This record gives sequence, C-alpha cells and structure tokens, in this order.
Amino acid sequence: MHRFLISAAHKSSGKTTISLGLAAALRGRGLTVQTFKKGPDYIDPIWLGLAGGRPCRNLDFYLQPHDELIDAFARHGANADVALVEGNKGLYDGLDLAGGNSNAALARLLDLPVVLVLDARGMTRGIAPLILGYQAFDRNIRIAGVILNRLGGTRHEAKLRAVIEHYTDVPVLGAVLDNPELAIVERHLGLMPANEATAEAHNATIASIAQTVAAQVDMERLLQVTATDTVLRPAIASVTSIANLPLRLGIARDPAFGFYYADDLDALQQAGAELVFFSPIADAHLPQVDALFLGGGFPECFMHELEANTTMREDVRQAIEAGLPAYAECGGLMYLARSLAWRGETRRMAGALPADVVMHEKPVGRGYVRLLPTAAHPWVLADSHPEEIPAHEFHYSSLENLDPATVFAYEVKRGHGTDGRHDGIVHKNLLASYTHLRSAGNCDWAARFVGFARQCLARHSRGSGNPQLPEMHPESPLSQG
Repeated sequence: MHRFLISAAHKSSGKTTISLGLAAALRGRGLTVQTFKKGPDYIDPIWLGLAGGRPCRNLDFYLQPHDELIDAFARHGANADVALVEGNKGLYDGLDLAGGNSNAALARLLDLPVVLVLDARGMTRGIAPLILGYQAFDRNIRIAGVILNRLGGTRHEAKLRAVIEHYTDVPVLGAVLDNPELAIVERHLGLMPANEATAEAHNATIASIAQTVAAQVDMERLLQVTATDTVLRPAIASVTSIANLPLRLGIARDPAFGFYYADDLDALQQAGAELVFFSPIADAHLPQVDALFLGGGFPECFMHELEANTTMREDVRQAIEAGLPAYAECGGLMYLARSLAWRGETRRMAGALPADVVMHEKPVGRGYVRLLPTAAHPWVLADSHPEEIPAHEFHYSSLENLDPATVFAYEVKRGHGTDGRHDGIVHKNLLASYTHLRSAGNCDWAARFVGFARQCLARHSRGSGNPQLPEMHPESPLSQG
C-alpha cells in the first residue's frame, strides 16, 4: 500500500491541482485511490472524489478527536491501494503556537510521509535552504520528496534540480511547468465546485490535469518512496443502519447546492434515512419526502434560475409552513429567505424565513465556530445539559430585516453566525443556520435530526395534525452517545 500527505510551504502553491492529477493518474494505472482532505472544506473534496473515483473524506483536528481521525483514515483507507491526503495551507501552519492542528501534526498522527509541493516561481539557489529548513524544523516529519511546481521552463528545472541534489538529500519527484490551462476557475470561496459543471466537462478537466502531472512527475519513484507494509486496522466498529420508521429525507443537490460531507450523508443513512436528492433549480416540484436538508453552495450564482422555479419555491415554503421537519445550512438558509441581493440585483427566494439576504464583497463569517444550544433548539433533549458544539462557517452574506421576535437555536461563543451573538433560526420545525455542522466528535446532528423528523412523522401519522416541535423521550436512541 501507498500512503502520503501532500503539503506545501504556503497556501496557493498549486497542491490541489497536483493532488487531483496524482489521484487520477494513479487511478488510471489500475490502483484503488482513497482521497482525504484536511480541514473544513467542501469544494476540494468534490474534485478529489471525482479524481479518485470514490468519496473524499475530511480529516479535521477541530471537529474530530485524535482517535476518530485515526479510525476514519484507517476505515476508509484500508481497502485502497493508495491513501492520498491533501493538506491545507502550509506544512507547519496552524491555529496555535505549537502547530497542534497543522499538516505536520496530521502527518505525525497518521505516520504519513510528506510530499512537498513547492511553488518555484522566481526561485533558484534559495530553494535549498527552504527545503533544509522544513526538514530541520521537525525531525519527526519525513519529507519523502518534493514536486516543483509552476516552473518557467526546462532550463529553470535543470537549475533547481542541480541545487537540490547538491545541497539536500530530498528527491525531486516531479517538475511541473507553469500552465494556466490547468487552473480551475476560482471564486469567492475557492475553486469552482465540480458539481456546477457537466460530467463531461469536469471529467475532461481532471483528465487533462492527470495527463500533464503523469508526464512531469516520476510516478514510479512516488510509489517507491510512499510504500508501506503497515496494515490499516479500524478501531471503531462500523455502524449499521437503525431499523425504525421509514423516513424519506429530501436533499437539495444541484449546481446551486453541493456542500455535503460524505461522512454526514453516511450518518444520515445509518440513522435510517433514505436519501432522496432533488434540484431546486431543475425540478418543478418537491418530491414526496418526510423531511428536508438544504445544504450549502452558491445560490447567489444561480439566483435567477432559483427565482424562476416558482413552483419549487412555493412547494418548499408551503411544506415548511405546514410543519415539515427541515434543516438548512448557509446556502440553504439563503434560499429559504424572502429575497437574495447581489451585484445590484434582488431576486425572490422561497420566503420561508422572515429575512432578506444581502451579499457582500468580503467574508462576514469565516472559520471555526463554537455554539451553545439554547432551550429553543428542536433536536436537543429537553432535560439535557448541552455541550458547546464545534463547527465552522464561511459566508459572504448577512441577513437584513430579520423579525425581532426571531427564536434562535444557538448562542455563538466563537464566530459570527447571523449577528455575532446568535445563529440557528427556528421556525415551525425548521432549523436554518449559517453554521455548517459535521457528525463528528460530540456532534451527532445527523442522528438527532433524523430522530426529530421521525417523531414529527409519527405524531403526524397519529392524526394530530401538523407536527409541532416534540420533546425527545429520554429513552430515545438519540439520547445515546
């Protein structure tokens, strides 16, 4: 088996493009490739999942304890020939002075050699002390090789190879020439998500990157320096699906909505939900479902199409007003508002929330957050003592004209949320939040939401009319773990 972490000296070094190319090229050699992405990210994992041919998994120090990180890596990587982890930011960058959540810390925790992608534009002899410094800074990190990126030409490559060979013992695994055609279009949250393009378009992009990377990286040497005989053994037993009331969970997924963690979708299914995907852009009506999950994305980029689909907007509004259990994150919250304003235009949205959304040029909320559930939270046990929930947010929009009587599910202890103090608007059986949750660590939101939806469904099926916010029974499966 082959396992390694791809990192860089600093962000925007081109490591995502290199990671995509390596994953697709290795897959093209007949190897089973499991990709991972460090940190909170939806967009890169979509691309990495397509390149590797199976869902990419996120590894996040802030949201997952160490034993969960180790188990997630082992569980998803055990049946793959190659486990490729793409880091975020630079190798030693982190939130704290000790670098406890850095890429280097993840490499140590998972015992991974590091392939360092170096943006070599304008560099010659200075690349040697850079490499030597990265080696010396933490002797417990094994830099298995470097891939030189964005080179000016073959002459530039020859100079760099000579310098690195003379001054260091680190092998040059590849040298990729600067090629603007390999760049993926970026926008305000990073790369353009692959779900916005047709299958033919994103497959062609990945194939082109893979062809270039395979031609300019020594794939045999890469496999040689990342080979290991160590067997990955998951420690935590797999969770089987909970047999209970049938529950059809509608999930918005199309070019406007695509921010879903693969692990969260797994957790929803393990809780007993049948996932029913639909498009707020293309589908005329909401499918027959028992609950809704509207994830994040870029509704602002498709606000014309979303507004034009009047039947879907009205179906969603009426369903929520009738008490359908629903959960919305960021982009989903924006779609449920009365209107969305961006670049001088204002478009009508579903109108299920008493607020208007306005886009801004700079981020309003960005980074990790900590939330304390309030008594109004629909999924928290009535007699429990809720813990603070670690999560993350990244939004360029804010809410205006919000009803002063709005009820919130969270107090924001770190982060911004809707107003710097609150997040999680509660309306009927809807919880709509700027925060992105993840079913990890102490946050079992998927099981709690499915259980809440089941109780609403059961109450409705008993003929009590529109379901209202139920109190969870202390012996509910949701009260376990």
